Formats: sequence, C-alpha cells, structure tokens
Amino acid sequence: MKKAKSNRGLKSLLELFLVSTRLGLTSFGGPTAHLGYFHEEYVRRRKWMDEKSYADLVALAQFLPGPASSQVGIGIGVMRAGVLGGIISFIGFTMPSVIALILFALLLTGGDVGNAGWIHGLKIVAVAVVAHAIIGMAKNLTPDLTRKSIALFALIGTLFLQTAFAQVGVIVIAAFLGFILFKQHKENDEVSSQFPIAKSVSVICLLLFFGLLFLLPVIREVTGSYWVAMFDSFYRSGALVFGGGHVVLPLLEQEFVPTGWISEESFLAGYGATQAVPGPLFTFAAYLGTVMKGWQGGLVATFAVFLPAFLLILGALPFWDSLRSNPKIKGAIMGVNAAVIGILIAAFYFPIWTSSILAPIDFALAALLFSMLAFWKLPPWIIVVTGAIGGSLLTLL
Repeated sequence: MKKAKSNRGLKSLLELFLVSTRLGLTSFGGPTAHLGYFHEEYVRRRKWMDEKSYADLVALAQFLPGPASSQVGIGIGVMRAGVLGGIISFIGFTMPSVIALILFALLLTGGDVGNAGWIHGLKIVAVAVVAHAIIGMAKNLTPDLTRKSIALFALIGTLFLQTAFAQVGVIVIAAFLGFILFKQHKENDEVSSQFPIAKSVSVICLLLFFGLLFLLPVIREVTGSYWVAMFDSFYRSGALVFGGGHVVLPLLEQEFVPTGWISEESFLAGYGATQAVPGPLFTFAAYLGTVMKGWQGGLVATFAVFLPAFLLILGALPFWDSLRSNPKIKGAIMGVNAAVIGILIAAFYFPIWTSSILAPIDFALAALLFSMLAFWKLPPWIIVVTGAIGGSLLTLL
C-alpha cells in the first residue's frame, strides 16, 4: 500500500512539473496574464481546484507582497502535492525564464528584442488570455449588483491611484465593505480547501521571513561580504514589493545601478530581454546576478528574490483557509474577491491593452485569438504559437 501511495505521489509530482514547465515556457504577458493561463489550465481544463478556491488564492496573493502569479502557482502546487508540490510547481514555472536570462547575460548581445514582431504578437496573446479569464471569474465572483459595484470601485481606484500600495489599499477597503454588506450572507456551495501544511511549519516560515528581513542587513554590515550584500539586496527587493513584477524593476535599479554593481546600459538590455521571455518578471534577478557574479550569481539572486514570496505563501495558506471558513470573515473575502476582478480589469487595460492593441489589425488578431481560446476551446500553447506567428506577419504589412 505504501509503495502504491508513493507511486501516486511521484506521478502527481511529475505531472505537476510537466504542466508547470509548459506554462513557464508559454506564459507571456506579465502577472495578470499568468493568472489567466493558470485559470485556464488548472481550473477550466484540469479542474484541480474550484473557482472559489482559485479566487481566494488569487486574493491572498494580491494582498501579500511579492510576485502574485508565482505565489498562486506555489499555492496550487501545495494544494496538489504538499510543500514539495509547491517547490516543484515553482521550479517548473520559473526555470525556463531563469535559464534564458542567465544565457542572455552570459552572451549579452544587447539586441533590441523588445521591439521584435513576435514579441508584439505575444503581447496580443496576453490580451486574449486575460480577457477570457476575467469573463470566467467575473461570472462567479460578481454575480450581484453589490459585488459588481465593488469591482467598479476597485477598477477606478486602481487606475486613478497607480502606486505600489494603491492595490493593497483598495483590497483593504473592499474587505471592509464586504464585511459590512455580506456579514449575513449564506452560500450553499462552500468548499473547504485542504492545505497539507502544519501550522507550526507555517509559523516557522513567517518567523524566517521577518528574521531574514531584519538580520541580513546586520550580517551584511558585520561581514562586509559581497555575496551577503547581494543576497540582502535581492531579498529585500522581493520582500517589499507590492504590485507585482513591474514594481520590482525600479527597486532593483535603485539597488544596483547607483552603487556601480551594474551599468545602466546592461540594466536596460536585461530589462528588454526580461520582457521577451515567458514566466515571472522577478526572474530579471537571474540576469542581474549573472552580470555581477556569473551563473552562480544568477542562481543566488533568483533564490534570494523569490525566497520571501515562498516563505509568505507557505506561512499564510493554512491560516487563510481557517479565516475564510469563519462566518465573520466570509463577507470580507467576498468583497476582496469582487475587488480582485476590478484590479484584473484595470491591469487588463493598463499595461496589457495599452501596450498591445496599437492598431485595428492588432484588435483583429486579439479577436481571433480570443475566439480560438473561448469558442473553439484550443489549448493555450496553440494560442501562443499563433500569436507569435501573427505578430511576425503584422510587421510585414
């Protein structure tokens, strides 16, 4: 029996690795697009989790600092196959872009990849994927006028106040509104998600998160070690970022360009390359670390910048499930889930739509890709390939 159970566990881990790696190879368009890819693959196609559990996980990741899409991917892996599943899911989703950016840093061609036609096509793919995900999630999370109004408030607030902490403020206000408006609300389809993490382990993760945040600068000063200083800078950048990967880029520039650790030209070349690869934008750290200290530096920088997100999501998941099953908290979470829809729509407009749909022909390609995904039910990787080819062809017109 133990052997059979072990085989099932290995099969689940292998399946999780293959699926997350495919997503890591094909998920272009930034964190909001990644959530769309995850929703299509894990919720719609594989049904590894229900809509409400996914929405709650997205709400938690939006509230925590760090890369939201990576934290959602880790959470899905944990729900599927425990802590090891979370690690496997993270490695699969992150590894392709890390390898690509380390190789680019080693070659440092400095080509203008950001303006390539196929890159523009992949941006249009993100439009189709995000639109499809938002429509599907909105049906479940904003079924009534009150929640539609909260989503509208979140949409306007996020677009009007485009700061790193505006998103968190919108979520807090939405939670308060939900607590007030839905405290008597009852749902018949409550689903309890099982996170196979002991609360003692979660507490250790949270203590480690705050311990490293405060101790690393001290160790840096005492030892004067270049490696400790680099680890501290990347860890702090990953720990203090609200608003996703686009926010971490200026933080990393402030950490490393003025100090002379990397030149402005090399930084901008890596920025363009990061926009060209799939997966989380936080993997920009792999490029920076490689420029500074070779491929070993790239691996250390990647580990350091993602470690806070990993510790936070593992530390929060078990308590999050307890909170969301509490009758006094359910209303607040309903408000937060509605706000997430508004936040996703805001991100869909800016930067996804504004940087992708530049002409009528772009909109035509987006409509075709959306129809392939929503109506013809084609796999996401076909959408990605079609978008890349379409974007290349558009440059010829």
